[in-house]
Amino acid sequence: MASGRNGYLLSGGIASVGAGAVHFMAAGMHTEHATLARLMVVLAAFQCATGLAVLLSERKAVVSSMLAVNGFAAAMWAFTRFADVPFIAGLTAESPQVADTVCAALGALAALAAGIGLLRPTAALPPMRSGIAAAAVGVFALAAMLNGVGHVHSHGDAGDHAHAAGDSHAHGAGDDHGSDSNWPRPWDPTKPIDLSGVSGVTAEQQTRATNLVRSTLDGLPAFADVNTVGALGFRSIGDAATGYEHYINTGFIRDNNFLDATHPESLVYRVDGTNRTLVSAMYIANGKKIDDPALTDFGGSLMQWHVHDNLCWKAGDNGPQVAGVTDEQGNCPPNSINPGAGNPMVHVWIAPHECGPFAALEGHGAGQAAAPDGRRTDACGHGDHGGGHR
Repeated sequence: MASGRNGYLLSGGIASVGAGAVHFMAAGMHTEHATLARLMVVLAAFQCATGLAVLLSERKAVVSSMLAVNGFAAAMWAFTRFADVPFIAGLTAESPQVADTVCAALGALAALAAGIGLLRPTAALPPMRSGIAAAAVGVFALAAMLNGVGHVHSHGDAGDHAHAAGDSHAHGAGDDHGSDSNWPRPWDPTKPIDLSGVSGVTAEQQTRATNLVRSTLDGLPAFADVNTVGALGFRSIGDAATGYEHYINTGFIRDNNFLDATHPESLVYRVDGTNRTLVSAMYIANGKKIDDPALTDFGGSLMQWHVHDNLCWKAGDNGPQVAGVTDEQGNCPPNSINPGAGNPMVHVWIAPHECGPFAALEGHGAGQAAAPDGRRTDACGHGDHGGGHR
């Protein structure tokens, strides 16, 4: 490189460091997918390292490295706006959000600056313009990180979910249970399974849903002793204060078993002091979207596939823990983040529930899918359920 500071590389190096900083933050928001989180950390480290290296040296090899790293990062962002990366759990197609868009833009800027630096080694920007560009890059990176921490980042593959007071749900096609006066209806596992008479449900869907309930009733009691499930890979997400405690198994989330009572991705226990009573399986469809026909067509409107978009998580001694839900402005409690919606899930209850065997929420009259906005409403059609969600 020629002597003198290449102004484009100055801005590009800062952009690369900024993109890396945003990626470091994003890695912390995807800890439920260890491989994806580790890859994000590696990419972030390369972006920061190559950005800093370019700020110190304009050698061709250094600039080329920044171009390659950031070009790859921007290309992967563009690809995952439309398609999944099937061999990396959690790296699924998603709509652009503020934080990831700014991160990709910073990466693209760094790659562009590196390209200019390679083609025009003596290119320069006036000192004032270089300083303004560098400051703008830093502001955008900081704004992206603040937005990512405080607001919803929709992601199709978050594996850890819970239900807390006031929890907001989004539901897939075919989940408006208020459309049929004959469904949902109270569920009593001591009585014969009867999912008949629901309009729009085919015989095949009724059979599949019935078999799922039956297999869950038969297989789930193997996990009844909460003191033994830790050895099987389950861990609590720390939501016992809601009256129900969820235990998740990340190994089961990542395997290829689908609606398998011998490999339930999550277990739900009713809390009574120090006692825990197993009441439900919460099956999680890893890597699928809420409107995937494999989900919506399985049991039709009998089943309530749903995701959560307002849960806040914090670091715990044994993995992420639920810290609460976002407030009206979309902000989380201090020291917690909202990673977005995540994988679709469906409950199958082995305990009585007023809203049926596939009710989405815990507690008396806990609620079904709302009409078009996809939010939870306590509308089982069986009286006043003002007790809401526990």
